[in-house]
Amino acid sequence: MKYAKNILETIGNTPLVQLNKLTEDIDALVLAKVETFNPGNSVKDRMAVKMIEDAEADGRLQPGGTIIEGTSGNTGMGLALAAIIKGYKLICVISDKQSKEKIDILRAVGAEVVVCPTNVEPTDPRSYYSVSKRLAEETPNAWYVNQYDNPSNAIAHYEQTGPEIWEQTEGKITHFIVGVGTGGTISGVGKYLKEKNPDIKIWGVDTYGSVFKKYHETGVFDENEVYPYITEGIGEDILPKNVDFSIIDGFTKVTDKDAAVYTRKIAKEEGIFVGNSAGAAIKGMLQLKQHFTKDDVVVVLFHDSGSRYVAKMFNDDWMRERGFLEVAVTKAGDLIAQHKNVPLVTLRTEELVSHAIERMRKYKISQIPVEDVNGFVGSVNESDLLRAFIEDKNMSDKPVKEVMGAPFPVVTVDTPLDKLSKLITRENDAVLVALADGTHHIITKHDIISAI
Repeated sequence: MKYAKNILETIGNTPLVQLNKLTEDIDALVLAKVETFNPGNSVKDRMAVKMIEDAEADGRLQPGGTIIEGTSGNTGMGLALAAIIKGYKLICVISDKQSKEKIDILRAVGAEVVVCPTNVEPTDPRSYYSVSKRLAEETPNAWYVNQYDNPSNAIAHYEQTGPEIWEQTEGKITHFIVGVGTGGTISGVGKYLKEKNPDIKIWGVDTYGSVFKKYHETGVFDENEVYPYITEGIGEDILPKNVDFSIIDGFTKVTDKDAAVYTRKIAKEEGIFVGNSAGAAIKGMLQLKQHFTKDDVVVVLFHDSGSRYVAKMFNDDWMRERGFLEVAVTKAGDLIAQHKNVPLVTLRTEELVSHAIERMRKYKISQIPVEDVNGFVGSVNESDLLRAFIEDKNMSDKPVKEVMGAPFPVVTVDTPLDKLSKLITRENDAVLVALADGTHHIITKHDIISAI
């Protein structure tokens, strides 16, 4: 009989899958190393088990101990599987930008999850780096994994992932492309492949808000390049010891929007349901296509499963809120499509200024059209109200007509976007769109910026 003695024995030997539709403009053969076939659904299963086994061997991890690690989710899952089989407790420290699915999955497999803020310095005591270290110091019989600097991370990929790719391509691989986070995958795989053939090019995919690309090119750690970003699983605001820059031939950066859009494209055009870093990796590969020839074999590694991003990149509302959804916006009707079922908030000329303030607060808006029995006759915005209060502290008891400005311009649903943009100026905050049924909707500066 053929069977695995436990789930850990199923790790590895993930398939290489040819990409077709997304690579129609590329002459080279492009293959995806689909790591979601691992039992924990990510590339991190490999190094999680390796780090634990090496810690067991040298005594850092004792029987019945507690494993503690800062993770973006995938390493935590690999550690959780190993902890279950080997009888350890696990505490995962995760940043609040990670998807809810990742947090829920970790808890589902028995891990204790501590959530920390993303937008703090690595040295801040609230950061997930700092909290991980503190918990390891405070918890009896604990071992802090530290995947960023733990050499077993890269060794796992040198011993497993690299040889798999070499054998699966029969040594014909010419380029390896992968998103870079802890650096273990690119450094381990890259080292193995370079030893087999020094001409193989190793490319890292970075994200805006991360330091890797500039540091690789200049040797300068530029703190001005560190800022919040949405893409998960790649990029860093530190330099992990596992990133061996001498092995990497170059980096390309991918925007949050492109990473999210291409995550969806992989699913819809190739039928491969993978995660956010895969979207970044495939877009990075497309940005490098000038480096490929028809005889090349390009391998792109897909880190994890799309199931961990269902509420994010695979959710239309989430994508739309961030301006990532690829919807053609050319006219006024397109701009109001998402809120045309929400009634327009208005004021009457004789209503009090206090009513205007209350309405702005209730609906979280900053401008309101004013009407009387004959139609729209004016408008108020938060700047008007602020100036009015500075001049007269009793303004809240006066009618809106005493502080209102000119009425907003009215356009039709077919008014082009460029004409709309010209109507919104420093003096005019919004435009009203007249519908065929006699109702109106509002377009603000925010709507136009979001469309852009």
